Formats: sequence, structure tokens, C-alpha cells
Amino acid sequence: QVPLVESGGGVVQPGGSLRLSCSASGSIFSISTMGWYRQAPGKQRELVARISIGGVTNYVDSVKGRFTISRDNAKNLVYLQMNSLKPEDTAVYYCNAQSVVTRKDYWGQGIQVTVSS
Repeated sequence: QVPLVESGGGVVQPGGSLRLSCSASGSIFSISTMGWYRQAPGKQRELVARISIGGVTNYVDSVKGRFTISRDNAKNLVYLQMNSLKPEDTAVYYCNAQSVVTRKDYWGQGIQVTVSS
């Protein structure tokens, strides 16, 4: 069973919006800080946003004010609402879960987001 499954990527014009979703198994989600990372061609993977079990969030500076991470603890889902998208947001986005108990990382398979006119 794949622990994390992303959905919601695609192609959008600059200034547009997308919402990414990540479904996690309950055994992982309930004990994990959830995050979204991205990796653009030729670049290292970077943390985009993260949300703790209690809902505390943090963001990379380049997306502050444009992206919002949230989690639905009843449905084992984490979302990344992306507004005012820019071409530099183009990347493969990965869902991440880090267990607060073991510090083990779990990853989704990645989903493409392309911002282009």
C-alpha cells in the first residue's frame, strides 16, 4: 500500500490557482507532521510548506501569502492551496509525512505542476 497519494496537479496559467491534495493512511497521518516539497528541473528538492499535528504552519519565503497548507485530521488529508501561481512554481510537488515518534519520512510519488501561458 502506497502510504501517500497526491492529486490535483496540472497546467495553469500565471496568476491562476491549483489545489493539491494528499491522502495518507491513518496510522501515518495521525502521528506525523505533514509537508509539501517541490523539485524543479536541475534543482534540489525544497520544502514548500509544513503543518504540524496541531496545525502550526510554516512556509518557504517565496510562497508566503500565496500558498496555504491545511490538514483534515478526520479524513487523513493534507491540502496545498496555491494562488497567484508563477512560472517559477513549476515543479514536481511531493507530499511528505514525518513521524513525530520515529522521525521516519514517508513520500508520495510526486505530481507535476506546470505554470505556463
